[in-house]
Amino acid sequence: MRILDSIAAAASRIDAKGWSEGTGGNLSVLVDSWDMKTSEGPEFPLSWDASALEGRMVAITRSGCRLCDVARAPEREIALLRIEKGSARLLWGLEGGGRPSSELAAHLMSHASRLCSDESHRALAHMHATHLIAAGMVCPEEEKSFTRLLWSMCTEALMFLPEGIGILPWMPCGTDEIGALTAEKLAGFRLVLWQNHGVFASGASLEDALGRAEIADKAAELFLLTRGADARTITRGQLRELASALGITPRDGWL
Repeated sequence: MRILDSIAAAASRIDAKGWSEGTGGNLSVLVDSWDMKTSEGPEFPLSWDASALEGRMVAITRSGCRLCDVARAPEREIALLRIEKGSARLLWGLEGGGRPSSELAAHLMSHASRLCSDESHRALAHMHATHLIAAGMVCPEEEKSFTRLLWSMCTEALMFLPEGIGILPWMPCGTDEIGALTAEKLAGFRLVLWQNHGVFASGASLEDALGRAEIADKAAELFLLTRGADARTITRGQLRELASALGITPRDGWL
C-alpha cells in the first residue's frame, strides 16, 4: 500500500471510531521511498536534537488537520518532511500553507527512540481511544497493575502487548517535554497512554500500530463493562499458560 493510501486509510478508521473529535489525533510514517515529485519548500525549525533521523523522510499530518479530511485532500492534510540539521524541510504537501502536526516533537523523538529498540518500526498513531482514556481515569496509574488488568480481560491483550503499556501523567500537549517523555516510554513499550488525553501507538505500519491500540481499547472496554461485577477474568496462571503455549515473553516480573 502506498504511504498516502495507508495514512488516509488509518485516518478514516480512527475517525470512524470517534477517536479524533475536532482536530484531535495525528499520524506519521517513516518514508523509505517516495514515488511522487518533490520540491524543496520551507523549513520548520526543531528545538531538540533530531540528528538520529537526519537525512530521513517522514510523512505526517498537518497541524489542525481533521482526520476525516485526509482521504479527500492528502496534498493539503499531509506533509512530507526531510529531517535536516536543526530543521525539517517540506518536500511535498501542505498545499495552501500550514505546518506539520503540533505533536511533531513527540513523533520525531519517538521514531528515533523506537528505531533503537526495533529496526522494523515505521509508524506512529496518536488518537483519543475512548475506553483506554476512561480506564486510565479509574485504574491505578502504576503501569504493571494497569497492564495486568488489561491482560486479564482478553487473550489478545497479552498476545499483542506482551511488554505492557506505558503511562504518562496528564501534562500540556504539543510540547518538547511531552515529546521527550513519550519517546522515553516508547523505548520499552509500543503503546503509551497519555492520561486524560489519548494514546500513542507504534508499529511496523499504521495498520499494525492502530491494531495494537484497538486491542488495548477493547480490553479497556471489557473492564469498564464488567466493573463492579463478579467477572471471570483470565487468571495470572492462565496468562502464564498462554504465554508458554504461544512462545510469548511478557515483561519480566509482570506475571
